[in-house]
Amino acid sequence: MADPQRARKLADRIKEIVARRLDKGLRDPRLGFVTITDVRVTGDLQHASIFYTVYGTDQERTDSAAALKAATGMLRSEVGRNITARITPTLEFIADAIPENAEHIEALLREARERDAETTALAEHAEYAGEADPYVKPRELDELEDDADDWDELDDEASDLADDAEAGGSR
Repeated sequence: MADPQRARKLADRIKEIVARRLDKGLRDPRLGFVTITDVRVTGDLQHASIFYTVYGTDQERTDSAAALKAATGMLRSEVGRNITARITPTLEFIADAIPENAEHIEALLREARERDAETTALAEHAEYAGEADPYVKPRELDELEDDADDWDELDDEASDLADDAEAGGSR
């Protein structure tokens, strides 16, 4: 197993070499506007997965994929000449799904914005299910005095009942 830092450096170097070669152009007319987005090398430096995107239609994407598959041997030779590894890694071209993923994320964000707008519209005309301010507030002084009077009355009634119970129990 190679050092992960060495694998990362090799991947960056392979990305640069392949991108430069594609920029110079291949003799294949099927190749469209290809961009190398990422390269990942296995831990043993034996295999490199090259991720790419193609700007254009679905037909141009399939044509570019076929052109890259046909040019894999030539690109591997180019990589072998320009790196200092003992073994030239095999190359695999994988179409990157970044544009499709970005479009999907944009659709989800658009839907979220629409739902937020609907919720805001509903909230403008909404009423509280209970009180507008459900938190307990400190009582006014008058209310406290009324409560104290109520407690005094209850206390008096309780003492009257207790007196009646004692009087009734002693007969």
